[in-house]
Amino acid sequence: MKESIVSKDGVSYLGPFILITACFALWGFANDITNPMVKAFSKIFRMSVTDGTLVQVAFYGGYFAMAFPAAMFIRKYTYKAGVLLGLGLYALGALSFFPAKLTGDYHPFLLAYFIMTCGLSFLETSCNPYILSMGTEETATRRLNLAQAFNPIGSLMGMYVAMNFIQNKLHPMDTAERAQLSQAEFEAVRDSDLSVLIAPYLVIGVVIFIMLLVIRATRMPRNADQSTSIDFIPTLKRIFTLKRYRYGVLTQFFYVGAQIMCWTFVIQYGTHLFTSQGMEEQAAEVLSQKYNIVAMIIFCVSRFICTFILRYVKPGKLLMVLAVAALMLTAGVIFCVESIWGMYCLVGVSACMSLMFPTIYGIALKGMGDDAKFGAAGLIMAILGGSVLPPLQASIIDCKTLFGMPAVNVSFILPFICFVVIVIYGYNMRRES
Repeated sequence: MKESIVSKDGVSYLGPFILITACFALWGFANDITNPMVKAFSKIFRMSVTDGTLVQVAFYGGYFAMAFPAAMFIRKYTYKAGVLLGLGLYALGALSFFPAKLTGDYHPFLLAYFIMTCGLSFLETSCNPYILSMGTEETATRRLNLAQAFNPIGSLMGMYVAMNFIQNKLHPMDTAERAQLSQAEFEAVRDSDLSVLIAPYLVIGVVIFIMLLVIRATRMPRNADQSTSIDFIPTLKRIFTLKRYRYGVLTQFFYVGAQIMCWTFVIQYGTHLFTSQGMEEQAAEVLSQKYNIVAMIIFCVSRFICTFILRYVKPGKLLMVLAVAALMLTAGVIFCVESIWGMYCLVGVSACMSLMFPTIYGIALKGMGDDAKFGAAGLIMAILGGSVLPPLQASIIDCKTLFGMPAVNVSFILPFICFVVIVIYGYNMRRES
């Protein structure tokens, strides 16, 4: 029993496990305070939905750009060093919102998001395999699912802050009215809204810095940090010969794309639905965000339930079943035109997604040992799906109408395709995992 809670160098896993698990909540906060900002920035700067999704391009582009540098860093040093550098960049990016606001321009915010998510890339590349290393390989996937269960708790906090401290406090003037403002009037409203928008980011920047100091002062296990040689190309060749890993990276790309699309465009979906029923735009946006919060609560509860079910069902098989259910619900989102049932289906998709990221991650890295440091980087790079796919969906939404249907409904064909890929991976891994 002692061996299961104490590392090889005599450090208890419990304290480090709690601290690293807290980091999962911290990047969940960043992810889900950001999703509603696509709509907020579009309104503040009078832009199209497609232009607004540059927020997601910058946000998830940072994950892609920094994943392998992060892997090389933690291979050379330690997981703890990777966590500390990640927290430092996260804090720097969040605090950069203040100078970005002073410019009154959109693009400095994109740079701030990019810096922040370079930090998140370090965090995820470090924390996920670190959790896998804190115990036996037999329980690694279940352990990662437990840690990941705290990610949606942070996400819920991010959504709550976005709704109550940003969306509710922005100027109530809708998009069409803002388009009629003079330049001076537009700048006054814009600056007021930006002051509202940056406040939560500045607070979280301070919180992250405090977290950095706490982890810096805590002794952490080094059991998975024994090799410091960086054989980059040979290691990549070795890990990509593994079918489980190779297809896991591809599947993770489509999963993250599906997740970000479902959680970002619930605002556009709900706004279209509720305004078609006579509701004002800002009220429709806030109501849509409430549905998004409900979706995240369901996601969080489902994560704990699915983690329990994994005691009895192979991860690949459960992944396949949930992906099939997600396909059916996404079809409901597409075809329930201007019906509240479409929103119910979109909320329900979150219950199916709850297991997917950590399960794909755990299956793909199974048995990799020290190669998991580079393997983790490939899976974090796959988060690029959250940068590539949402702008495609936004371009469909901007069409307004397609095939005689609202374009926002038709746009969910992209998440549907993503879930098809996940079904295939789960089916192929149902025995191997």
